[in-house]
Amino acid sequence: MTEGNFVDYVKIYVCSGNGGKGSTHLRREKFVPKGGPDGGDGGRGAHVILRGKSNLWTLYHLKFKKHFKGEKGGDGSKQRSTGANGKDVFIDVPLGTVIKSTETGEVLFEITDDGQEVIAAEGGKGGLGNWHFKSATNQTPRYAQPGLSGEELNITLELKVLADVGLVGFPNAGKSTLLSVLTAAKPKIADYEFTTLKPNLGIVDYRDYQSFVMADIPGIIEGAAEGKGLGHHFLRHIERNAVLLFLIPADADDIAKQYEILLDELRRYNPEMLDKERLVAISKCDMLDEELMKELSEELDNTLNIAYIFISSVSGLGLMKLKDKLWAMLNN
Repeated sequence: MTEGNFVDYVKIYVCSGNGGKGSTHLRREKFVPKGGPDGGDGGRGAHVILRGKSNLWTLYHLKFKKHFKGEKGGDGSKQRSTGANGKDVFIDVPLGTVIKSTETGEVLFEITDDGQEVIAAEGGKGGLGNWHFKSATNQTPRYAQPGLSGEELNITLELKVLADVGLVGFPNAGKSTLLSVLTAAKPKIADYEFTTLKPNLGIVDYRDYQSFVMADIPGIIEGAAEGKGLGHHFLRHIERNAVLLFLIPADADDIAKQYEILLDELRRYNPEMLDKERLVAISKCDMLDEELMKELSEELDNTLNIAYIFISSVSGLGLMKLKDKLWAMLNN
């Protein structure tokens, strides 16, 4: 999937169908000159339903079709025949999609399971036929109910990527390179900040044909929680990850300080993120010899209050150990 095809935010308009009107038919047959009212009810208007699909990874298919309207329910007819219900409109969305009211910003519901169906706009109820209104004093009512109008609303769909491991780090920390080495994903890689503008997903192959999903999130900068850089457009993707892998390059001025800045941005965006399992990976360690790595390790033991591991996406240093550690954290 190319970067331009990853769409994680769309606004759409949905309108359910109107209910069909009830019938005012009076029974007239040979030898039954005054059969009385037998008008049937109108059918229900079509619902607009959002449905979870596990084989979708993006909202790209909704980028150009943004209006969904359900058909009207059928009208009632003679012999108390109920009109046909309108054919429901289904909108397939990837798992992890949050649906909000565009006007108020209120979260209406979330789609997290494959096959999960949620009615976004209910179809209008069909009107009652005239046979419902007959009585001892009104034996031939010549009126019936019209169908109720359907609902219409503007909704916003936001995708929060579902992945087991989320890569967190400053721009140009080597997240995309690590993803490309551990998985078959082919993210854009270049030597400048914010090369990654959209999340990339990849499947990491593990021992005994097992696997887990890793997500490369665009780089965090200080102030991201207030919307700086790519801000909220990517921080929401981290909310769905079970394990957070903080990637900090070995040539960083202060590794412990960088980790605290990254952690603070997550804390300010959503304090619940601190409940997730966390691991620090010191990347680009192919630049270090054994002596420098030992010195750095002694320094980190005193300043970094979290487990860490030395890795290099170029030389392959520590990558199998990293996968073992992540697998153990995911199955803890």
